[in-house]
Amino acid sequence: MTLTPEQQAEIEQARAKENRTLRVTAPGMEKHLYTAHPVLDHGFVRVIDYMGDDSAICQAARVSYGKGTKSVQNDEGLIRYLMRHWHSTPFEMCEIKLHVKLPVFVARQWIRHRTANVNEYSARYSILDREFYIPAPEQLAAQSTVNNQGRGAPLTAEESARVLEILKTDAARCYDHYEEMISDDGKQGLARELARMNLPMNIYTQWYWKVDLHNLFHFLRLRADLHAQYEIRVYAEEISRIVADWVPHAHKAFEDYRMGAVTLSAQAMDCLRRMLKGEEVNQENSGMSAREWREFQDVIG
Repeated sequence: MTLTPEQQAEIEQARAKENRTLRVTAPGMEKHLYTAHPVLDHGFVRVIDYMGDDSAICQAARVSYGKGTKSVQNDEGLIRYLMRHWHSTPFEMCEIKLHVKLPVFVARQWIRHRTANVNEYSARYSILDREFYIPAPEQLAAQSTVNNQGRGAPLTAEESARVLEILKTDAARCYDHYEEMISDDGKQGLARELARMNLPMNIYTQWYWKVDLHNLFHFLRLRADLHAQYEIRVYAEEISRIVADWVPHAHKAFEDYRMGAVTLSAQAMDCLRRMLKGEEVNQENSGMSAREWREFQDVIG
């Protein structure tokens, strides 16, 4: 991970300053404030600000549901009830603002989650740093033969070395040309907003990303999943660790009812009931397609 001297000074200054407040704070999150948690080779995630905690979720739920929550004996039980029954608005009462440094191709995948507020470093005004994501050799794999979106078998050592050399050489050459185009050393120099189009997708960008907890959980459910692309998954996993310290009850409920759970179709539920009654069930009498049946088999083991 690379921090500029200015960023490091900003972090140290922010962490050295204590602010008195009457609002609720989360001790677990306070320890993360402003600290840069490394991700990939040059990336990081750091918390800039947050609002709310587990109690804020319960406060909102009790205002909304009133007598309907009286049977719940404690905050953890209420949060688990809300998560279990897909109540979303109480979780929207918590928000987090992150400063993220990430490769451009990861940012383009990340931005598909359109439920956040984003402000990205602008290469129209500023010059991007010479920093590129270069995968570790063990992350280099061939195209999957069964999944058009995924990786297959690892590359051989010889092929990995060849690919890494191409990635490093191309990135360096593109940045050299970028610097040449924007240089005004005896020349006009091309506008930055045009010169940036020659930069590779593995160059690093930065943004501030603010999102409520409900939509953050949706992001984590998709991007911290083992099937997600490695380069975005490691960011999601780091954020998930931070969230676990921020709202431990909500995060545990999320792990139990979202990350560790499965959704079954009506046909799958019918098959499961029939199996429990001792009936013989197979793909032909299940009402499911061959693929649905395979996935059902994977779930029940």
